[in-house]
Amino acid sequence: MNNAKEILASICEAIERKKGEKVSILDVRKVSSFTDFFIICQGGNRRQNQAICDEIVEGLKSKEQMSPLHVEGYEHAEWILLDYVDMIVHVFSEDARQFYKLEKLWSDGVQVKPRARSA
Repeated sequence: MNNAKEILASICEAIERKKGEKVSILDVRKVSSFTDFFIICQGGNRRQNQAICDEIVEGLKSKEQMSPLHVEGYEHAEWILLDYVDMIVHVFSEDARQFYKLEKLWSDGVQVKPRARSA
């Protein structure tokens, strides 16, 4: 099984490479039965959000031999969800992130400091 810290680092690296902003990682293992971590970030526009997602998918496929079980919202790119079962990545537009407020909704989760392998 892949190490969660390494996978989280790969995701953060991909977000950094595409200039994603305001990365937040929530450990929801104690409050969720369907996943272990939420990784939340935002991009400046539709194309950037799609590029962030593409970079995550390609990076995890090549480095960790992982593919998402499901991808939702890619076409409109206001809120793109990448489901890796143990980790769910949310890439938002700024407006959608402010509207849905996942960090507040899942505030019982534990904040984890985002860290890329290069950091």
